[in-house]
Amino acid sequence: MSKIKYRFNTKSLTYEKDTVSVGKRVWQVLSYLATGLFFATITIMLAYKYLDSPKEKQLQREISELTLQYELLNNRMGEVSQVLADIQDRDNNVYRTIFEAEAIPESIRKAGFGGVERYKELQGYNNSDLMIESTQRLDRISKQLYIQSKSFDEVAKLVKNKEQLLASIPAIQPISNKDLKHVPSGYGWRTDPIYKTPEFHPGLDFTANVGTEIYATGDGVVITADAVMQGYGNHVVINHGFGYQTLYGHMSKMAVRPGQKVKRGELIGFVGSTGRSTGPHVHYEVIKNGEKINPINFFFNDLSPAAYQQLINLSSQPSQSFD
Repeated sequence: MSKIKYRFNTKSLTYEKDTVSVGKRVWQVLSYLATGLFFATITIMLAYKYLDSPKEKQLQREISELTLQYELLNNRMGEVSQVLADIQDRDNNVYRTIFEAEAIPESIRKAGFGGVERYKELQGYNNSDLMIESTQRLDRISKQLYIQSKSFDEVAKLVKNKEQLLASIPAIQPISNKDLKHVPSGYGWRTDPIYKTPEFHPGLDFTANVGTEIYATGDGVVITADAVMQGYGNHVVINHGFGYQTLYGHMSKMAVRPGQKVKRGELIGFVGSTGRSTGPHVHYEVIKNGEKINPINFFFNDLSPAAYQQLINLSSQPSQSFD
């Protein structure tokens, strides 16, 4: 029960009962509440500013951990970039050089990404710079890896083509060494056997007995097997691809037909003396991009260095051709 309060009346010199109006009492209550609310607000604001809640402390720990992970990620991406740079260097200066391919320019390998809004969603945070830098480096590495992957795909095709090229280029003699009598006429200016005048001889003449086997000097497809060109008599022309063709003339008999695929060392005909010929032999030509070149440079697969040098010496001596 609330206490009854009295106040002293100085005029009547008596104590009178102190009564408080309802409005005044309400005002007093509101004043107390406002004062309490003010101090409570100040206290809460100070607490929020200077004291961390358990949840805030947990978030701060997570932010610190994420920041550390971003830094570690940047370091690892730096290591990956160094390894990738070494691979790119070997790709340009070793692999692509071996297979005669153009190096990929640095401007293509390290081209940037367009668009100023690309990393907009990462802006506005305390660690935005770190996040944007990491994302940019990862994007650059990803693009370089894509370009390198495409480069290796191209190199793989070059390897495959190189294998086909090595199998297709003429690389052996059309007649086995054991069946050869001699090489009487080489590539270049020789004496015509019929008119006895100087004439350019665009191939090599390999003399052997009639019926001696003649072999394809590289993989390819037979495009001619007839005697339409009377000067060559029965002759075969093989398209080896990569700009190479070979011609075998004056056969007694042909063992292949147009359109037939042949392998290096496969039988294609037999030595004869058909056409414009003065004795049994095979006239052999190598044609590169439509131009007849010296076949002496295409016997590296089945001759020793000494035998090859001897062949060069024999073919280069002035002599009369057989056709």
